[in-house]
Amino acid sequence: MTTQASLNFFVGNLMAGVDEAGRGPLAGPVVAAAVILNPEDPIAGLADSKKLSEARREALFPQVKARSLAWAIAWSDAHEIDSLNILHATMLAMRRSLLGLSVAPAHVQVDGNRCPSLAGTRLSCTMEAIVGGDALVPEISAASILAKVTRDRMMKGLDVVYPGYGFAGHKGYPTAAHRKSLEQIGPSPIHRRSFSPVSAFFGGKG
Repeated sequence: MTTQASLNFFVGNLMAGVDEAGRGPLAGPVVAAAVILNPEDPIAGLADSKKLSEARREALFPQVKARSLAWAIAWSDAHEIDSLNILHATMLAMRRSLLGLSVAPAHVQVDGNRCPSLAGTRLSCTMEAIVGGDALVPEISAASILAKVTRDRMMKGLDVVYPGYGFAGHKGYPTAAHRKSLEQIGPSPIHRRSFSPVSAFFGGKG
């Protein structure tokens, strides 16, 4: 158990890991998560969420939330993705997740090759991007699990709201079945108008 005294000791050295899920789909949000793990309570089995089975991700999800010192999940929706482009929408989701942490980290490690801007926020931590970090850094692995599970659940919910596309199965990714349903039904309100082939329904313009 982490006491307030031990938390005070860790605060100056706390690191948050950040990752996202959903940059490639044709529909739905891009989801980001930030996690500060508890150094006194390591979680076994953390790994890149893409390398884990759905059952394993679901099992780790509540553990990460219950045993971390802090965690936060945020997202950018399809409208923001179309307005900003997917890169900037992803950075916005990551920024939101960091701002949602109940404990401010001293350092942040982000999966990928770019870090979100924290200009104008209360956070003054150092940051670094790590390519393949979700397989290397436990904090980023934990964040990838929170982001992936959250997005998958969101897409299952959106499948009920927008039936016929199979969102519960492919989660918005451009599978053959998704492309076929898109051709037959046309885009839904959560499809990304700036992404091909969705953009073809709008004269090729996002």
